[in-house]
Amino acid sequence: MKQIAENFAKVTERIALAANRSGRSPDSVELVAVTKGVSIAGIETVLEAGADIIGENRVQEARQKYEKINSSDVTQLFEWHLIGHLQRNKVKSALPLFSLIHSVDSLRLLKEISRRSEGIEKCTDILLQVNTTGETGKFGIVPENILNFIETSLTYPNVRILGFMTMGKLSETPDENRPAFELLRNLAERVKTQNYPDVSIKYLSMGMSNDYEVAIEEGANLVRIGRAIFGQ
Repeated sequence: MKQIAENFAKVTERIALAANRSGRSPDSVELVAVTKGVSIAGIETVLEAGADIIGENRVQEARQKYEKINSSDVTQLFEWHLIGHLQRNKVKSALPLFSLIHSVDSLRLLKEISRRSEGIEKCTDILLQVNTTGETGKFGIVPENILNFIETSLTYPNVRILGFMTMGKLSETPDENRPAFELLRNLAERVKTQNYPDVSIKYLSMGMSNDYEVAIEEGANLVRIGRAIFGQ
């Protein structure tokens, strides 16, 4: 557990350096500690080390951890984010757990989130997942369709778009993903000029353990990091 705390400190330092290189304050970048497969003790350790956002990939796993962590002695204030693909039949279970859903990639999913949110009198904050690498089989909206997607989403009042998420390629060369991150940043700037009502491009969620420093240099303000903190 000591290693987790040390790793978290190292990652936090590297985030700060990357933010400085991009001319931004380190406080402008938020770290999502990805806890897929991580034990309750591991989560408690990273919270004690200073993490304030926990990211989970699967609703069922998050649900089990949520109940245990909330009944533990953890006093740190923190949020739960869903960063993995969300199936429509899991939306009902997901909504009470997560303060932000990073991975909305279809109108059918957005419609279900809105419908379920209306049922519990909630407005759910979401990010739109964009496929910026062009890889077939990868989840995400095609960049050219984003404007039409957002315009259609305005008819669903119980969701609030707060930005975009993307995933780079699994590459040992972080710079290989720079064009994908640059594409998302440019897309965000384009959407901002449209002044859509109730659409706030507050977050760019991009960058993971292998490429988060490059992502920050390209504008990321949410980075999703698991392996660099918890190991394999």
